[in-house]
Amino acid sequence: MDSILSDLAKALPEPLCQIITPIGMLGYGFNMADVEYGLQLSFQKDTPTAIILDSGSTDSGPAKLALGTMTCPRSAYERDLSQLIRIVRQYHVPLLISSAGGDGSDAHTDEFLDIIRDILKASDSSDQHSLKVLSIYSETSREWLLQHLEAGRVSGCGPCVPVLTVQDVDATPTIVGQIGPEPMLQAMAAHPDFDILVAGRAYDPSPYVAFCALHSFKESYSKVVDLSPTALGGFTHMGKLMECGGACATPKCAASMAAIYRDGSFDIRPLASGSRCTTTTVAAHALYEKSRPDVLYGPGGYLDLTTATYSVLKDGISVRTSGSIFKASKHESIPYTIKFEGAKVTGYRTIFMGSFCDPILIQQLPSLLTRVKAYVAQQHSQINDAWSLDFHIYGFDPKRPAELLGEVFLVGETLAETQTLATSVASSARVACVHGPYEGQKATSGNFGMGIGGKLEIEMGACNEFSVYHLVELQDGQEEAEESQHVMEPGDAEGAARKFIRWKMRLLGDGPRLEKSDCQFLEIKDENERSNATTTGSRVQKAASSANPKTLGDISSVIRSKNAGPYEITLDVMFDDAAAYHQIKESGLLTPERVAELYGIAVADIVWSGFFDPALAFKATIPRRRHGQPQSSGGFMENDVHGSQNHLPLMNLSIGSYL
Repeated sequence: MDSILSDLAKALPEPLCQIITPIGMLGYGFNMADVEYGLQLSFQKDTPTAIILDSGSTDSGPAKLALGTMTCPRSAYERDLSQLIRIVRQYHVPLLISSAGGDGSDAHTDEFLDIIRDILKASDSSDQHSLKVLSIYSETSREWLLQHLEAGRVSGCGPCVPVLTVQDVDATPTIVGQIGPEPMLQAMAAHPDFDILVAGRAYDPSPYVAFCALHSFKESYSKVVDLSPTALGGFTHMGKLMECGGACATPKCAASMAAIYRDGSFDIRPLASGSRCTTTTVAAHALYEKSRPDVLYGPGGYLDLTTATYSVLKDGISVRTSGSIFKASKHESIPYTIKFEGAKVTGYRTIFMGSFCDPILIQQLPSLLTRVKAYVAQQHSQINDAWSLDFHIYGFDPKRPAELLGEVFLVGETLAETQTLATSVASSARVACVHGPYEGQKATSGNFGMGIGGKLEIEMGACNEFSVYHLVELQDGQEEAEESQHVMEPGDAEGAARKFIRWKMRLLGDGPRLEKSDCQFLEIKDENERSNATTTGSRVQKAASSANPKTLGDISSVIRSKNAGPYEITLDVMFDDAAAYHQIKESGLLTPERVAELYGIAVADIVWSGFFDPALAFKATIPRRRHGQPQSSGGFMENDVHGSQNHLPLMNLSIGSYL
């Protein structure tokens, strides 16, 4: 019996560490009961545990980078960090946060430190302790990027990204690099007793990989590429899943937990009561906001999921994943690349909005708006500064009979070099919408329902667009950081070879260092105390499948669109039923030609399309366009920065004779 148990123990993967993620985005709020339940589970095992969560994204557009704003108000970060710091202090669990403030600029990294400092100062005087806080900075100078551009080491991050110009760089106030795990690993290895790590802009899995690597190397420093491809692949795959919280569960929820093993395999589970992971929900997360699901590029290489396997554990809640591989560029003598991000101001916007309800006018709406533009141009014919005017139109269908047209909502948007000019253009356009004549007019007192919120024109401030979204080939060692405050000066002959990433250690708070003996024992929570732990809407029931399916939407379980970075829109079609999936796959319904036809693009413009068997899914990624022209998210005439409203052509696709 002893030999059997010994053989069984040898067959099981060796535990390495555990990670809890309270929410996919710091500042969005989370349920403390979920997190404490995860801690309760983690403390049953004798392996290191960390709380890790991300704070960054380009989902909300370019404003953060162009204007220095944050994704959430400071009060939201104060609320979430207050709860997280309480966990750090009570249970002596390290906290890792990446992409501070949303954009990960140096200023927002420091602002997070200020928030932590203020929270500690506000602590009860009888419980004052200092925390060891590591900060990672990943902002670089325009001069540093220009030197790499001039050396031919810069390329677009994907085929839809325009060529970077000197003018783009000069117009970009803040440039951040989406760093890999190496700088975080360096800082943690230098101070393995750290309490909190706050990083600037980072690749979403980086803090997860760094924490796993730290314990793989027994809290000493070694290069991440020294890990085996399967270990590094598993750590990266786990990070890609965990950084979105419980999005890989069904129903999706806020919090998740992973148990990671030395060989790179890992178990992942949601922490909300009533949620569970399945093999398809975990595999399907590789589709989410990615250009393709099988090969995922990041700093220093790419994650290959073609050999990944998934199995449900006995608890019916967790899924074990193994077989993921990270193919490091250095092993193939390819330069280490990092994506850099930046945005610029292109002018100032003003909008006006309202509705048309007269069916006589609505039938003539396109010609009326053409005359509106002509009127505005005539009113501003003496203006030399550039300006633009266009319209968002909602609810207009020229094919619908007049008696069924209903009400049409319109948002006029203007862009100009000054706010004053943008508002002048918007005012003229609104007046023309109100009083412009049209054939057969009966309602002569005004055409346009307006004044929503008591405003006729609404000044929106600066208009921004991405100007840097490019890969930079780094010289050897530039992916690592230095504990230095050196500032690169313009014209520095050695500037291009410098490490642009810096890190620093600080003791924040008053009193002695927090020690494990100062921490409290975790109170056990029963299941009932977590009954409200799921996120809003997670209990929504699935729509019943159609008994007589006519469209792709009738037979699929998920059809969605999402931005895959600022320049691409990705489309996912998923199935619950394997037979239905394979029937669609073999039918010839979903092809690159079909996608091109549905979305009015050339087949050659499709970034990627294909089927992904592990998730029972089809995926296609296309360029983001407005009015038929390539555009990045968030600029003039944007109406879907998230890219989530582009799925209807697929949803309404007739399956006809294909089934």
